[in-house]
Amino acid sequence: MIGMGETADTLLAGRVRLAQADQGYRVSVDAVLLAAAVRIEAGQRALDVGCGVGGATLCLASRVPGAILRGVDQDPQCLERLRRNAAANGFEDQIAIEDADVANGTPSHLRQAFDHVFSNPPYLPAARADTRPRAKAANAANIETVPLSAWLTFMADSVGPCGGLTLIHRADRLEEVLGELSKHAGAIRVIPVWPRAGQPASRVIVTARKEVATPTVLDPGLVLHENDGSFSPAARAILEDGAPLALP
Repeated sequence: MIGMGETADTLLAGRVRLAQADQGYRVSVDAVLLAAAVRIEAGQRALDVGCGVGGATLCLASRVPGAILRGVDQDPQCLERLRRNAAANGFEDQIAIEDADVANGTPSHLRQAFDHVFSNPPYLPAARADTRPRAKAANAANIETVPLSAWLTFMADSVGPCGGLTLIHRADRLEEVLGELSKHAGAIRVIPVWPRAGQPASRVIVTARKEVATPTVLDPGLVLHENDGSFSPAARAILEDGAPLALP
């Protein structure tokens, strides 16, 4: 059921149904790309930190039936929408939901409890955000209320030894992401996401493994759009067909 102030949307070409707020932060392709980069199998446990209404979690549940998923967020409205979204897609037995605030650190029962932890953290430091009332309201979920270092620590504390970490972030914050992530993990892989061929990357997907010391790798990356604005074949496979992100 769609409530007041909500829209009924879909992801993965209709495979996933999604209720979300009609104003403010809304699920974008970033969530779908994030889910596509998470490498897990049925029976493994994965945690979405800052899950929101569940864009990434729902896409991952669709791609990996049998994966044991949990979403944590500090926004009760988002969590309620995720509950409804999970039920609407038949994932209520696959997705657990929990109220947790990254600012308070990792709860003891979540520590080292997962095979993989993934996240689409807030992109904007408060100092760089547009603080005019209308812009601030629209971008509230994308403005950091805790530093990126705390966010990555929460993620790393939640995954078991040699477990996987995956996040998507702005390309212009890659240096900060790598600096903080390398305190917790190695085997780091950076996947640039280009709007079009020949343009600077707008996003980066970064994967890593906890307590592994393998050197960092820069992967070939993903071009989202052709020159005519249509999705590239690789992007279409992910965003419409639900394929995993192809990595060497």
